[in-house]
Amino acid sequence: MKNLGLFCLLLACIGLQSCKKNENPKDVEAAKAKVEEPISVACYKALYENDTIELKINTLKGDKVTGDMVMKIMDMPVKTGKIMGGFHGDTLFVDYTFFQGTYDKKIYKNPMAMLKKGNELILGSGKIETYLGRSYFAKGTPIDFEKVKYKFTTVECVDK
Repeated sequence: MKNLGLFCLLLACIGLQSCKKNENPKDVEAAKAKVEEPISVACYKALYENDTIELKINTLKGDKVTGDMVMKIMDMPVKTGKIMGGFHGDTLFVDYTFFQGTYDKKIYKNPMAMLKKGNELILGSGKIETYLGRSYFAKGTPIDFEKVKYKFTTVECVDK
């Protein structure tokens, strides 16, 4: 009876694997190429003492955003990565996925919140909790947008 169960499990795995092999490579390429075009693109820069953060935001449909961010913090490796998230009212909540310096084997992911005031974005700070490897802002704890280091101002976008 035990061998019959293992045989059925093996047969099911083989069947599922063979279904996966029948994918049309053109369909896979078309899905990858179907990247949503941004409605608008905005670039920002924040300066604090010797620190610089450069941010490019692509606004998509439905208040969703993607983009790139480079953090050059004094005496630390450069953090280079992507942002993905969306606006909730006047606050932009994103996940910043990045690697540090030239070592791209380990990827980090942190939540960020930015308050939009006119042409300025203010990077907030708040209590971050981690559960099952996922970091997020602690519920019930406010995000501080008053005592901050980094205030982003709009700059002209430059393609690199």
